[in-house]
Amino acid sequence: MNYIYGINAVTEALKARGRSFAWVAVSKDRHDLRLQRLIEECRRQGVAVRFVTRAELDEMAGNNSHQGVVAVTSAKQYSGIDDVVAAKRGQHSLVVVLDGVEDPHNLGAILRTADAAGADGVVIPERRAASVTAIVAKTSAGASEHLPVAKVTNIARTLEELKTKNLWIVGLDERGKQLYDKLDYRMDCAVVFGAEGKGLHELVRRHCDFLVSIPMLGKVPSLNVSVAAGVVLYEIVRQRQERKAPPSK
Repeated sequence: MNYIYGINAVTEALKARGRSFAWVAVSKDRHDLRLQRLIEECRRQGVAVRFVTRAELDEMAGNNSHQGVVAVTSAKQYSGIDDVVAAKRGQHSLVVVLDGVEDPHNLGAILRTADAAGADGVVIPERRAASVTAIVAKTSAGASEHLPVAKVTNIARTLEELKTKNLWIVGLDERGKQLYDKLDYRMDCAVVFGAEGKGLHELVRRHCDFLVSIPMLGKVPSLNVSVAAGVVLYEIVRQRQERKAPPSK
């Protein structure tokens, strides 16, 4: 059985209709409006609701951060690379590629930011990296249920595949000579973020068309990967929303 928990994560999974639901467990002790709306949505969709104790919810979720809701569902359905590219949401493609992010909280935070920034989807490796688990769904506030996520066997090969689909590859790397905000992102592109503490693998780095860096003006050498992703993705949003200045007379 697969579990997802948290009010936002379960609500968004119901809306997205990407999983089948066996049933949803709800705390007997919680009676607020947000929970009532979730129960009503379950009933609209014909999903069974069971009222249980908090101790039972703790056991199902494996922790006590479930906010009084745990759903028993099918597993997350991953997308293919073609599906991610086809899910283009704006004038220019934006695919987020993660080169071995291992912390599920970081993955969840990146999925939430990627969705908010209008990314078409996210690519993650099959091995030695976090998958879309209940923790990730909760941390993403349900964004993981809406955003296409592709699981691939080889990130470097996938970057070459994305190039054949006319996407430019931008890697965030502390050795990058170009500052992240000096590159023009008004192009179809994939942005690659490296693993915690390791950055991009050398082979992945060599497959990037551009390498950009974030200036670090303090004592620490780098940002948390989910923070760095937020910085770069919202620079892309800023540039793509910026209106071109009218030609001078």
